[in-house]
Amino acid sequence: MSARERERPPRAVALRHDRAGRGAPRVLAKGQGELARAILELAQAHDVPVREDPDLVELLASCELGTEIPGELYHAVAELLAHLYRLNASR
Repeated sequence: MSARERERPPRAVALRHDRAGRGAPRVLAKGQGELARAILELAQAHDVPVREDPDLVELLASCELGTEIPGELYHAVAELLAHLYRLNASR
């Protein structure tokens, strides 16, 4: 990790996905710095799995709150969801 990356405030994006398959995942919350830390703390407190992917966070952070993710991100988010479903199944 470069010195510049270490100096950046943390960023976080939370997604919500309807397991019934109605629509694409939506951006539920996003923020940087203290807000990102609060998002991560809430996720941890509620046993929501977290995955670090700075590139994906950067792309998702450009989405408006409450909107479905853009089609260009479906593949990346599908891989993320598959990873999280496997984690949940192994618990």
